[in-house]
This record gives sequence, C-alpha cells and structure tokens, in this order.
Amino acid sequence: MKGYAMLGIGKTGWIEKERPLCGPLDAIVRPIAVSPCTSDVHTVWEGAIGDRHNMILGHEAVGEVVEVGALVRDFKCGDRVIIPAITPDWGALESQAGYSMHSGGMLAGWKFSNFKDGVFAEFFHVNEADANMAHLPADVDPVAAVMLADMVPTGFHGVELADVQFGDDVCVIGIGPVGLMSVAGAALHGAAQLLAVGSRPVCAEAARRYGATEILNYREGDIVAQVMEKTNGRGVDRVIIAGGDAECTFGEAVKMLKPGGRIGNVNYLGSGENVLIPRAEWGCGMGHKTIAGGLMPGGRLRMEKLAALLQTGRLDTLPLITHRFHGFEHMEEALLLMKNKPRDLIKPVVILD
Repeated sequence: MKGYAMLGIGKTGWIEKERPLCGPLDAIVRPIAVSPCTSDVHTVWEGAIGDRHNMILGHEAVGEVVEVGALVRDFKCGDRVIIPAITPDWGALESQAGYSMHSGGMLAGWKFSNFKDGVFAEFFHVNEADANMAHLPADVDPVAAVMLADMVPTGFHGVELADVQFGDDVCVIGIGPVGLMSVAGAALHGAAQLLAVGSRPVCAEAARRYGATEILNYREGDIVAQVMEKTNGRGVDRVIIAGGDAECTFGEAVKMLKPGGRIGNVNYLGSGENVLIPRAEWGCGMGHKTIAGGLMPGGRLRMEKLAALLQTGRLDTLPLITHRFHGFEHMEEALLLMKNKPRDLIKPVVILD
C-alpha cells in the first residue's frame, strides 16, 4: 500500500508498505478524510519525538472499516467511523488508574505516527477497535467529523484541565484550531469574559464566532498588560495554553492568573529544555496557582459525545476548515500548509472519498 511518510528528520515522501495485519480485537480502516496537524510538523521538522524512518504520518481521520478481527463485536466492514488521535490500550494499569492516554508509559496512548504508522495511507490499523472507534452518525459531515479526532478533544481538554466554571474570566493563549476549540469549550462551560490571544485575522474572526469577547494581539503589546487592562487589574480565573513556547508563555500565564486560579496546558512543546515559571508571580511557590498539562483522552465514548454536539448544533467545526483538497496526491501540499501557516489558514482537510 501507499503512504505519506517521514523519511527522516526534515524529510517526507511517498513510500510503499505492506498492508497492516488485523489482530482479533482490531480493525483495518480505509481513510475517507484526513487532516495534517502541527504535531506532524514538530515530528518531521523539529525531531520532537526523535528520528523516525519511513514512518507513515497522520493521526486525524474518518474512515471506512474494511476488516475486523474475530473478537470485534460492534463494528463491521463498510461502517464509517471516527478514529481519535489517541488509541489507548484499555487493559493497561494506567488506563485503570484513569489515565488511558499514558497506557504503557507517558504519552504512549498516542500511537499513530509515533509508535506505529499513521493514517496518511491507503489503509491503517486501529487497536482495540470496539474501544477506539466510534460510528460516524449518518447526519454528520465526514469533513466536519475529522476535527473530532484531535482538534476538538484537545481543545476541550484544555478547558477540563483549567476547570472552567460558570462566570469565570478566561484567557486562551493561542487561537489556532486547538485554541479555537478551547474558546468554544470555555463558552460551553459558561465562561464570562473570554479573552483570546492571537494575531491572524482569520483566527480572530473564528474566535469571536466561537464566543471570545475580546481578541488580544500579542504583536500589539504585552499580553499580560492587555489582560490586566481588560480585567481592571484583577487578572483571570483560568488560563488555557494552546500555543506559544516553553520559555515565555507559561510565565505570561502565571502572571495574568489570579491566586487560586488554574492553568490548563494542551500545547505540544516540541522544543526547549525547560518550562520557565516566574518565582515571584507564582507566589514564591505558594500562590495557589495550579498548572495542569495533559494529552487529550481518547476512546469511543468521548467520540460519541463530541459527535452528539455536532448533531445537535451545539458545536460547528466547519469554520476551522479553510482549505479542502480532493485526492491523496495533495497530502504534501496540505502538510506544508501546516508548516508554513499562511495567514488565511486554520486547518486543511484532504478528502479521499
């Protein structure tokens, strides 16, 4: 089969591989629609997970089941399914402890284009299919549903990590596709003042649509000062980090946060050795400013609940999709868009059906 792969650090291209084998609990899926992610960019061009050779990329897909293992109960060939980016081993001790995304070791629930070939192929493998796939509802657009694989659950997990409550003042740092879904999730959780930090007009427009009350442009001044101005010097109750870096962003988040507040980080820090936290603004370690960072949960139940938000009109993911391509031959073009991030980009999708 054909797949679009990381050939080595800084190199990508098409390769031929054997079609993956299907275990008794597993499924083989043909992609219908896929989307490249900034994580793919970190993987290839920054070597964030180390050198990988001939590893097929991609972890965001909606597809059609073409084979199921003998012990799979709830799926059959021909079913259209949503596959989350995180596909844990559900029997692992970490899963039983409530951290399935770390089953088998830290971040090890992230298998696609990390420990095994990803979804940018003619066929891909899904472990524990009954637990790691969800049926695509007939009334949900497959293109919209691709955003449920990673962008929506990651953005929403930032809201969960920050523990956003009704009436909270919230700042979302970074309004790419994940940050936009954090804005949407914070609005659904009842945020009051909802500040969104970003500079690209297309993202700012989408953030307003998803519920942001103010857009703070980091190119126009210090974002901490802007937050303090908007909150009359009080700061915010919650910060969600969905962009930025290890050196500056966490310091800014701590400075704008009230004592007793909480930071939820879902930004993938693909480079840098240390995360820098300002000592004094953190209350010399005693300011009750909590920092939580986590990888999105996977699983069928979560996918089904997120799909229900699309079905009921509570959430619309189509504003995230600014570029559509038809055909596998456009995979490189779509991935390079995520690398170069032109000002009119939020998220590309490659449609294969």
